[in-house]
Amino acid sequence: MTAATLSSVLRDAMSGGYAVAGLVVLGWEDACAYVEAAEEAGIPIILQAGPGCRKHTPVAVLGKMFRHLADQARVPVVCHIDHGYAPEDCLEGIDHGFTSVMFDGSKLPIAENIEITARIVEKAHAAGVSVEGEVGFVGYAQGAASATTDPAEAGRFEKESGADAMAISVGNVHLQTEKTAGIDFKALAAVEAATSIPLVLHGGSGIPFETRRKLARKTRVSKFNIGTELRMAFGQALKENLRQHGEIFDRLEILKPTIPAVRDTTLEVIRNIGPEG
Repeated sequence: MTAATLSSVLRDAMSGGYAVAGLVVLGWEDACAYVEAAEEAGIPIILQAGPGCRKHTPVAVLGKMFRHLADQARVPVVCHIDHGYAPEDCLEGIDHGFTSVMFDGSKLPIAENIEITARIVEKAHAAGVSVEGEVGFVGYAQGAASATTDPAEAGRFEKESGADAMAISVGNVHLQTEKTAGIDFKALAAVEAATSIPLVLHGGSGIPFETRRKLARKTRVSKFNIGTELRMAFGQALKENLRQHGEIFDRLEILKPTIPAVRDTTLEVIRNIGPEG
């Protein structure tokens, strides 16, 4: 199956009353596990290359890896650049086969965020690539505090930027190891009233399963970014393998158990928010 765009996948999710997981990739093993889970469940996914992933592996390599997996998968798979902090991050992704890019201008004044995003949208759409933007700032556990999305700014951003999806801040927090995020449903409803495009929640690992499911079924949140809980599954499997088999030194044997562990965790994640039936 040919790699899918974010726009097509999220449009189907929004109309179907479900959400799609944006799964944070750090290497070959977790990317394979994500696609295996998606195929087993029959549910589309988004493979995401964030700043850490791109720092570790060149975008040119990631683009080929993501497209190889997506083009052979039996379900739609989006190849996505996550948190591009400069236009060049997004343009590099477009040049190397990604079907979706995110420009994160959340720290910029809204006018500048819109202006840069609109320029990226023009180039991306000409190449058949989707664009996610962000309005409001999603903070980090043990780091910078969040700034809730202003509905008027969200409405202006949608109208003037041309973005296909919008990440928002309504109580979600990046890098949470515990599911404690308290979503502000009133703030979310205000953003929904001012916009019409699919909405995205970063920091999905910190949102309880039942809350994710409610958001997927009852709101226009159509994408959850999930990273921390999948990295935890990877790390736990890796440590357990080394504890049981301390004599192993071959990299492939050390990493092998991480794939089924991450696949099983991914299955739970995507089935919870995915289409019913």
